[in-house]
Amino acid sequence: MMTAGARVLLLKDHPERLLDGAKVSIERMPMLHVIFERTASQCCDSLRQLLPSPALFSVESIATERLGDVIDGQDGNAVIGVVYVQAWESRLLIGLDNEFIFALADGLFGGNGSEQHRSEQRSLSNIELRLAEKAFDLVGKALQSGFATVCETTFRLDRIETRLDFVVIAPRTAFGVKAKIKVRILGRETGIFILIPQPALNSVRQELERDPSAEMSIHDPRWSKKLKEEIGRTEVIVRGVIEERHLTLGDIAGLRAGQLLTLQANAKTKVKIECNAEPLFFCDLGQAGGFYTLRTADFVTHEQESLDDAIPQ
Repeated sequence: MMTAGARVLLLKDHPERLLDGAKVSIERMPMLHVIFERTASQCCDSLRQLLPSPALFSVESIATERLGDVIDGQDGNAVIGVVYVQAWESRLLIGLDNEFIFALADGLFGGNGSEQHRSEQRSLSNIELRLAEKAFDLVGKALQSGFATVCETTFRLDRIETRLDFVVIAPRTAFGVKAKIKVRILGRETGIFILIPQPALNSVRQELERDPSAEMSIHDPRWSKKLKEEIGRTEVIVRGVIEERHLTLGDIAGLRAGQLLTLQANAKTKVKIECNAEPLFFCDLGQAGGFYTLRTADFVTHEQESLDDAIPQ
């Protein structure tokens, strides 16, 4: 007979059991969004090498659902791949809509999407099941690449199931994380889903709770110092503009050799310093040691630029 104190001790020694039966909010695991987005992108790149036209993968939703509800909601229109994850000592599910396999077969056997599409309600043929096995391998590798940011492991296809009542990887009442990915291939919209039992994620829960936006704001002081030093040593070409005058093509055509162009500027006129046609400073013009000199007087502001454009120099 187990006492209340013994039950408390058991939960204290195995806290993951508290998490297995509870529904965990996706917002508490922000890295999952990054992982599934990378998985979708990797699937796009992989199929681009096989099909004549690109297939577009996009994450439609990520939610926590009961495993039994997800499986019952497929209505026999999907083929399921059971994938074993070695580091987690657990399995997850990848579901492919039958329509996705039909479109994949059309593309691999020469279709380009111009043919009239007709929806098919039938079982997959042996050839289509082989294509499904290839697709499971492709999605599994993409998922492995996505999870590489939080853990190094392998995703290996264990078996393929077409009868959903044989799909058992955890109790049907257990919660799992379901990612629904929308696929557009040869002009058709279909989809796949990935279902991971929550207990399988317990070993990487801490990594999944990292905030990727916060990590992006962390600066490396050594890199910042090096970048500042290198920018400070960069050589640039600047020019000083004493006066600007607008000429028409007729004025230019009328210029003659030896003709003088008089400037309206005087000794108090500010010289504008430009770099790559971008105004930087206003300077005072002077002389020293037989050279013209410029002394920085003020920064060029957009308001001053607008005023100078409105008032002729």
